[in-house]
Amino acid sequence: MTTAGAPPCLIVTGMPGAGKSTVTRLIAERLPRSARLDGDELNRMIIRGRVWALGEPADEAARQVELCNRNLCMLANNFVDAGFTAVIDWVIPSREQLDFFVALLAPRPVSFVVLAPGIEVCQYRNTIRDPRERFDFDGYEALDADMKRELGDVGWWFDTAVLTADQTVDRIIGEAHRRGRVN
Repeated sequence: MTTAGAPPCLIVTGMPGAGKSTVTRLIAERLPRSARLDGDELNRMIIRGRVWALGEPADEAARQVELCNRNLCMLANNFVDAGFTAVIDWVIPSREQLDFFVALLAPRPVSFVVLAPGIEVCQYRNTIRDPRERFDFDGYEALDADMKRELGDVGWWFDTAVLTADQTVDRIIGEAHRRGRVN
């Protein structure tokens, strides 16, 4: 453990609107030594030629997702090795992608938390975001089914539907190292 009982590397995922950005920002602010790594922000570093994860051409989208995953892991490793808790905010929709992360982060301990407040809550939370941060997404049902099928038995599936962001953060900081450990 690097700081305050938090796992050295904490991956927080979930559907758009699940609360990843808010929760990871608050977690990082509460820990004495932490770095928040946001996959969306990392992807925006590509100025020309960027292809959205579900965009076309599909092979280029997949290549850029893998590039982002590799970069997130390299940054996380650097921060963890320097004594910081790496808090990763990114949609990880499949076991294959999670296994890729765990392999690249090894031998560092990794905890994996899926924020799972439900589709309706995610959709509602997305509508009340600042318009610049809204995510136009109509694939909630498919993504939810895919994530449950691929990742339903991995990490900590945390229903946050009735919790505030602060309550969610308190629980994650206190329990992720035990409930979300994947390696």
